[in-house]
Amino acid sequence: MSLFDTSYEAFIQEHSSKRKGERLRRLMERHGHAERLFLKQVWWRALGEFLYLHLEFEVKDFRDGTRYIDFAYIRQGLKLAIEIDGYSTHASQISRTQFSDGLIRQNYLIIDGWKVLRFSYDDVQNHPRMCEQIIMQFIGKYFSEQHGEKEQFGELSIVEKAICLLALSQGKAISPRHVSELFQFGAKKSRNILHLMKEKQILVPVVEGQ
Repeated sequence: MSLFDTSYEAFIQEHSSKRKGERLRRLMERHGHAERLFLKQVWWRALGEFLYLHLEFEVKDFRDGTRYIDFAYIRQGLKLAIEIDGYSTHASQISRTQFSDGLIRQNYLIIDGWKVLRFSYDDVQNHPRMCEQIIMQFIGKYFSEQHGEKEQFGELSIVEKAICLLALSQGKAISPRHVSELFQFGAKKSRNILHLMKEKQILVPVVEGQ
């Protein structure tokens, strides 16, 4: 069993053990193939863990009704709603009223302070790398703005900025491997870039020399 499979099973078990009634039923019925595929092909590759992530997250709408978000990422003031949209579910099999209700639902999430990212099942399945980069870019950009990136770092090259966004999205130490995977650079080039960023005091080594 892979590290993802082990972590995923523990993740599902943790959320299941804390729920009962409708909340548990919703998790068991709604968290299916598309959601697992998103976690495996997109989220896990981007962040490598499920910290701060919630499944079928319950929110109250403006009518005091209950709605659910596929995934909610809640971290240090950020409320990010992530929805996985199947083409048939959201196109040919819903009524005009349901379609309008979905738009109103998203509008009220935004009014309530949520950021919203939506991915089609087709993109999760066929273009996971693009979805992964969007996740990383969004989280990195959000936290770079919170940390005052321009004031801290001044002008950054495109590669340096992307690495800063990567580091901020991870919320933990990054390695040359992460840079290699992001840009498809060789290990030596990735190490050299990180070393130069350390010399510029953009990044700080976790352990001196590493």
